[in-house]
Amino acid sequence: MTTRQPRLNLATAAPKAAKALYAADQALHESPLDDSILELVKLRVSQINRCVHCIDLHTHDALDAGEAPDRIYQLVAWRESALFSAAERAALEYAEATTILSEHGVSDEIWAGVRDAFNDEELGALVVQTALINAFNRFGVPLLVPAKNRT
Repeated sequence: MTTRQPRLNLATAAPKAAKALYAADQALHESPLDDSILELVKLRVSQINRCVHCIDLHTHDALDAGEAPDRIYQLVAWRESALFSAAERAALEYAEATTILSEHGVSDEIWAGVRDAFNDEELGALVVQTALINAFNRFGVPLLVPAKNRT
């Protein structure tokens, strides 16, 4: 268990930029993309990037929004789970591909999957959400942002 202190408070060190990032995140909740997909994407990307703060935050956010615990438990193995819809699977496939970019980027097959599952506005929100949570993870991990103490 690590007891290290956060290296930097981004909201204090770069308040305008941090405020803009949080405003972008809030705007995504006003998009037509289902909030459940937004939270699943945030959580799955955070798992891949091992951002403890974001994993904790988005697990609790998803539960507070009514997400079924079994879906959260099985998210790390969503391909093997029967609990996710075709649209959720397409979104998770896209989120993983953009988080772990290969030298070829996102394949045409993965893009076709999200293109078939979402309209332009939903797809735009998915693209922004995936990029944004990756950015948040890239702040949280190097800055050692801890999980919230809920005890």
